[in-house]
Amino acid sequence: MPSPKILTYAQVRAETDGETRHLLLGNGFSISCRPKIFTYGQLFEQADFSKLDRARRAFEVLETRNFEQVIRALRSYEQLIDVYTPNDGEVREAAAADAAALREVLVTAVARSHPNRPHDISAAEYLSCRKFLRGYTSINTVNYDLLPYWSLMQDDLGDEKLPCDDGFRKPAEDSEADYVTWDPDNSKTQTLRYLHGALHLFDTGVEMQKYTWVNTQVPLIEQIRYALENEQYPVFVSEGTSDEKIDAIRHNDYLSKMYRGFTEIKGSLVVFGHSLDQSDDHIFASRIGLRGKTGRLYVSIHGDPSLKSNASIIQKASSLPLLRKVNRPLEVKFFDAESASVWTG
Repeated sequence: MPSPKILTYAQVRAETDGETRHLLLGNGFSISCRPKIFTYGQLFEQADFSKLDRARRAFEVLETRNFEQVIRALRSYEQLIDVYTPNDGEVREAAAADAAALREVLVTAVARSHPNRPHDISAAEYLSCRKFLRGYTSINTVNYDLLPYWSLMQDDLGDEKLPCDDGFRKPAEDSEADYVTWDPDNSKTQTLRYLHGALHLFDTGVEMQKYTWVNTQVPLIEQIRYALENEQYPVFVSEGTSDEKIDAIRHNDYLSKMYRGFTEIKGSLVVFGHSLDQSDDHIFASRIGLRGKTGRLYVSIHGDPSLKSNASIIQKASSLPLLRKVNRPLEVKFFDAESASVWTG
């Protein structure tokens, strides 16, 4: 496949100016801010494998530091045991337990590595990021970290206020609560969707709660770390395969609603910092390709388009229009991620 034309981010904005425009953020958004924190390699270094020696060795055998790849391998191994050693239930249970435990290790590593306070990000970085985020009808993210939320909340920097409605409100039955809750009715006005959950979102079994600083005066990351120490885990989707992820999404009312809402977006969709890995086919193949309603898709490319990783992104994105019905065409274009200058202005 010949290399496509690579636009600048300024050209993307110019082409979509005056129309409905949506944004989807992948991990590249956070990595571009703090590469020493949010790459899988760095998270691996922060992870606590003290109770997961087998899983730790699985990373070595597979020669990766990608948590989702190892979780996916363990899930596959769990299924294959039924074929090769059908009576070895103990091994099957061990693989399943390690896969589940790795999810908790991952989110704990993210929380442990995460910047402690919003002001750990400079005002200049926020201003640059807010410029990047401006002008979108909705911002959708598959990241767990607090960077999108922190950036949208920085309304005291002197720039234009950004819309930030994530659907959470003070619970009507408890106005003194130190958290806010989500109600499906609020999703009609949402401009921010956490498609895979986030560190500060917790499912109590009765309601979805979001931890906040304004109601407690306790920094969010401290609240999250305290919850993790008490084995209370936030809502996050990091299963190994796309099918497993969509199963987890469908079992949570909030995530399910966000997923359906994302499918309904129209106009143009800009994807920044995502590899389009097959583990997220439930978003790209299903919701952008097969069922999507957007007319144009802009996908970021970091570095030389001929690199193997970029060639894979280009091939995957270019195949999405083939999934569409004739009456819902999709135009795919690519842009240089660095030209967006998300955090550097």
